[in-house]
This record gives sequence, C-alpha cells and structure tokens, in this order.
Amino acid sequence: MKVALAQLNYIIGDFEGNSAKIIKNIQHAKAQGADLVIFSELSVTGYYPHDLLEKKEFIFKAEETVQKIAESCRGIAAIVGAPCINENERGKKLFNAALFLADGRILSVHKKTLLPTYDIFDEYRHFEPNNDFQIAEYKNKRIAVTICEDLWDEQPTASEFGKDKLYQVSPMERLAELNPDFVVNISASPFSYNQESWRKDILIKKAKTYKLPVIYVNQTGAQAELIFDGGSVFINNQGEIIKELKYFEEDFLVINTDNEAEKAVQPSSGYIEKIYNALILGIRDYLYKSGFRKAVLGLSGGIDSAVTAVLAVRALGPENVRVLLLPSKYSSDHSIEDARQLAENLQIQYDLIEIQSAVDGFEKSLSPLFEGTDPGVAEENIQARARGIYLMAISNKFGNILLNTTNKSECAVGYGTLYGDMNGSIAVLGDVYKTDVFKLARHINRNTEIIPENTIIKPPSAELRPGQKDTDSLPEYDLLDQILFNYIELNQSPDEIEEKGFDRKVIERVMKLVNINEFKRFQAAPILRISSKAFGFGRKMPLVGRY
Repeated sequence: MKVALAQLNYIIGDFEGNSAKIIKNIQHAKAQGADLVIFSELSVTGYYPHDLLEKKEFIFKAEETVQKIAESCRGIAAIVGAPCINENERGKKLFNAALFLADGRILSVHKKTLLPTYDIFDEYRHFEPNNDFQIAEYKNKRIAVTICEDLWDEQPTASEFGKDKLYQVSPMERLAELNPDFVVNISASPFSYNQESWRKDILIKKAKTYKLPVIYVNQTGAQAELIFDGGSVFINNQGEIIKELKYFEEDFLVINTDNEAEKAVQPSSGYIEKIYNALILGIRDYLYKSGFRKAVLGLSGGIDSAVTAVLAVRALGPENVRVLLLPSKYSSDHSIEDARQLAENLQIQYDLIEIQSAVDGFEKSLSPLFEGTDPGVAEENIQARARGIYLMAISNKFGNILLNTTNKSECAVGYGTLYGDMNGSIAVLGDVYKTDVFKLARHINRNTEIIPENTIIKPPSAELRPGQKDTDSLPEYDLLDQILFNYIELNQSPDEIEEKGFDRKVIERVMKLVNINEFKRFQAAPILRISSKAFGFGRKMPLVGRY
C-alpha cells in the first residue's frame, strides 16, 4: 500500500486553518498516487487543548471539521486525530480517537487505550480509556491503528521502582491477535533532548517483536511550552528505520509498505544543535501563534541574554528584535560594550538607557522606611525591577513580546528577581542549564564570532553590587548543574547523589535552594521545554511544606 506521512504544524483550536492544511495534504497525497495519508494525534484540534475539551461548542466544531475533512477523502483514505464523544452512560465524556476516513465518511474509529498522566500529560482528566480493539480494513490491508502512548506500554521512566511495565494492558498485544499487515501510530510526542533516542528504540522494538512494519507520524511545531520535533518514521518488519522525515519542520513523504528498500534517514546531530533548533522553533511559534511578530529583551552583556538575542533573531529576523541596554553604576564598561557589539553583529535595534537615576529615585523614596538598615538584597532587587519597568514599557507601547532570559540553573535555585529579571511572556532558556548555555554560545560561534568572546569567557555576574560574581552565592556551575540534573531530571535522593561522589553539604544546600524557591517558579513565565523534566506544569510541587 502507498501511504503518505503528513508531518504538520497545527494551532490549537484553529479548526479552519488545521482542516485547510489537512485537506491540502490529502489532495497532495492523492496526486502522488497514495492510497492512505496519515496525520498526527489530535490534528483536528491541535495538541493539547486542555479544558477546551470541556466546552460543548469546541467538541461540536471538531465533529463538524472531521465531517468536512471526510468529504475530501474520495479516492483516498486518511487517518486524522480528534476527540470523539463517549456514547456510554459511564466514564469520561470523550475518547482520544484516530478516525479512519474514506469514501466521504468515517469508516472506523480507533480510540486511545493508554492515557498518560505523568510529567506534562494529563489525558485521563478528559478522556476515557479504550477497551475495544479493532482493525481498520482498506484495500485488502489490515491496519492496526494506535495513538502515541499505545506503543509506550514499556518505558524507561517506569523502571525507578524496578518496573518496566507502566500499564496493565498492552494494546499491541491485543491488536496483534487480529493479524494486521502493518501498524500505524499517530502521535503528539514532545521533544526532549535526553529522551529522544528511546522513542526510536520503542518503535524499533515493537516492529521486531510483532514482525510488523510501523508507520509513526508525529507533529511538529510548538504549543507554548511544548515543542514537537517531528521525526516521523517508517520502520520495516525487521526493525530497520527505512524512511525518516525532517526534524523541527513540516515534511511530507509517500512510502510503499510492501516495497520500500532504499533507506533515507536524517543526518545525526548533537544534543546542543537539537536544543538550538528546538528553541528557535519555540520562540517563533509562541509569537506567531499568539498573533505577534516582534520581541524585546534586556541585553546585559552576559551570556544568557546574548544567547537569547541570537535565538530570537534566528526565529524572527533582525528587523523584529529590539534590545535595551540598561546599565546601572555597577555595570562594567566591558559588559556595555559586549552588549553593544552583539547588537551590531546581529544588526538589531538597540537603545541604551541609564537606569541609575531611576534607582536613585526609588532609594530616596524608600530611605525613610529603610533608615537604620544595611544595604542588601532589597536594594539590589530595585535595579532588576527598574529594568523590568523599562522593558515592559516597550512591550506595552510597541507590542513587542518580552523574552525572559533566565536559565534553568538560576531558575532552580531562585537566582532571579520576581517582577524584575523574571519578567517576560516566555522563558527561552528556563529549561537549559548554565553549562549548556555556554555550549549553545559556542555552537552559535562555530563558524564566526557573533557573541563577543569576552561574553563567553568572563565570570558570570548579575552586576548588582561591586565585584559581584555568581559563585559568591552559588557553587561553580559545572558542579551545580550536575547536582541539579540528578535531583530534578533523575529525581534522586541526597543519598543517591552522594554515592556519585558529591559533597553532602553542597547537595543539601542546593536541594534547599531548589525547594524554598518553588514560589518563584510558580509565578515565572512559561518555559520552553527541551528536557524530560522542565519547570512548569510538568513538575508539580507544593508551594508550602517541610519535606
């Protein structure tokens, strides 16, 4: 059978736009002689609609859109993802479904069995799990239609307590009993640089276990925090990847399930390059899908703002990025010059505004209230909050989305000022550890110097007091980031981390900083997710407690 893989970028709730894109690709597939074209999970609504799924008009619109798409399926079949109503008296109101469309109608409905509720996923909140397994039959082929997690019943993430079976049932075991010719998996699988490889491993294992070809269609694009990297594949019954679609962009390919021998896979790339491409896509889609085109950020001469500025220019173009240089009396001359040089290298608009007079004004007004106290964090934070006022003023006046530049290391330990340098509509580097920010800078400069070398090699500093360095209050980032990764991504205890050779006092200090700053992260901007455990709705911790 000739099957088209349509890897597309959808917008949540844009029924008109999503259906137009789907129908266009159905027509394109038909023109190329395909028998079947496959789209990703919840392609009709966009993934993930969250509590829009509780609105009747949203579901009715989805049903109308599916019927419209079905009308275009004449002389060709299509599999699309959409919610469908649960007609049973008991259970959740909806199923997460793959609809097989042909001859102008819905030929069959295949419902998702395994509903993830871990990390960023909360599908059981809205959907009823399937317990009725059936095969789609079309043009003398028997097709096992599965949805994302239905192939993920064995997961590395489930092995922390000695288990490799996360669910009670294996949909593929049930479907294999019905003698399918090949497997289709429609997916909305978010990018994660430290889990991307085992996604392929799972697909390969299923193909080998059941001796069946597997067609996996993922979406691409970003939906706020979530970034979808695409990478759809066709795997033969020997578990070999024969065809692989592009990463971080839309793609389309027609394959022959019975005779596809010539391999065509994507070139391999390192994890830093993948993070770089993911963040560019995340910035672009966050702005464009929100109806904006322009961004603003504060350029301090430090590495975080420098990397963020480059990513923004790559995503939006230099004409759509504006930066403010906002020095105080503690800002070094080389920081100002580094920021100016970067702005000129990127050919972006920059404005230099001295904030010291504003800071002095705040301190003068507060002096009667602060009388008899020593200068400290409160005075330092006035500088950060003054900068935030200027940046938000530009955002409000000219419609530029403010990009937050805080990295994951700082976010983890609370090294940021609420309502100051934590301002922003989206946190670009909030899931990137400081050590990886340096690697991103080196990747950006791999061919020519874009970020000034001094920005990369100088000791990191917030420059809120004389001679300040990050290491005055934090461990070296090489050490800090290793402890944070073990604690956050690997969810390890102090004992487990200590067994790896880290000092117990440093471990406990870092963990305390992470725990007591939960309230800051609760108020932070949404974070572009590039790891298996980002701060945000994928990591839910109590705001108060004593654990």
